[in-house]
Amino acid sequence: MAALNAEMIYFMFESANMRRWNDHLRPMDLTEQDKQAHKAAIAWVIAKFEEDAGNKVDWDILIEHNLFAFISRMVLTDLKPQLYHRIVREKEEQVNEYVMSEFKRSVPNAGKEFFERLENYLKSPKTLPEDRIISAAHYWASRCEFELIKDMNDGRFKAEVTEKELDGKIAEHLEVQGVKKAVNDEGARGFINLVGQLRFQQRWAKTPRIPKTTVLGHSFMVANMVFLNDIDRGISGRQLYNDYYTALFHDLPEVLTKDVISPIKRNVNGLADLLESYEKELVESEIMPLLPSSWHREMEFLLYGPFEDTDDPVLGKRSGKTIKSCDLLAAYVEAHVSICYGVSSRSLKEGEEELRTRLMQDGGNIDAEELIIRLGRINV
Repeated sequence: MAALNAEMIYFMFESANMRRWNDHLRPMDLTEQDKQAHKAAIAWVIAKFEEDAGNKVDWDILIEHNLFAFISRMVLTDLKPQLYHRIVREKEEQVNEYVMSEFKRSVPNAGKEFFERLENYLKSPKTLPEDRIISAAHYWASRCEFELIKDMNDGRFKAEVTEKELDGKIAEHLEVQGVKKAVNDEGARGFINLVGQLRFQQRWAKTPRIPKTTVLGHSFMVANMVFLNDIDRGISGRQLYNDYYTALFHDLPEVLTKDVISPIKRNVNGLADLLESYEKELVESEIMPLLPSSWHREMEFLLYGPFEDTDDPVLGKRSGKTIKSCDLLAAYVEAHVSICYGVSSRSLKEGEEELRTRLMQDGGNIDAEELIIRLGRINV
């Protein structure tokens, strides 16, 4: 049994089918997958500011609890926020039992230790500093989504009440120094909005596919698969942090360049090097100025060479090969699930086959062959 298993991958991927704000007018689909990805990035910003304020952040807990909160939300599906929080508050014990039973039914092979950690989280009072950071990031990410639909819903659906409620929830977290610093830092707000723009960029843009996933949601899938693989292998501390946040931010430069598909990068001589050089120029000119200068070295580490194994004397180890394998696996799942749903094309079938071949050859660090076999047995 392993935390990274086929059922867990499919369970997480189903968040791309969960539509948010579906009782409002929307200019585009807003999915739970994208919301959770943005939330994870916002939590990173808040936690970094929290450390700058002299407060300790347990990053292992932050990453794990963010995943556990996501699991809980997936089980309870698309309830109105007011109803969701009331049910959790008033029926906490029964809700926790239901979440555990449904998760075990959906992901029976996650392993005893993972189940125990999830159950302990569900039963905890959520008063750890890391939980407050995650809570603040949750409301901030929702507020960012609301900005996208605000004008379209002006005068409808009590939009002004929703806006006031979200602002009030963020204000309730201002006792967290990292939240206060992030709210008052124009650059940090700009960075958060920049990350959010990745939800506008579709994956496999020229190919009919269901569900249509985004660069933002894809990055979240990769990050969680890397994390699950790391805890299966007993990795913690700095490497777990490096692996997770490199995976979460590995496609961030695409917000400045958009995507160039891999076959073109591989087959046009010198193009990959040219793109890498151009991306670095844009990162230095567009992203770095948004962040405190003390964060720049780390952000460069996270963004540059994300698929290379690294052992930095200051920032520590990173398993780039694992991140690459999870990146390929996430892309494989995107193609495979759509084909299973009956929405396909020649390019999608060719992409699935190419990804399968590459994973079979080079994905041993995540046991990709076994994962692909088991994904094929899931009744999608």
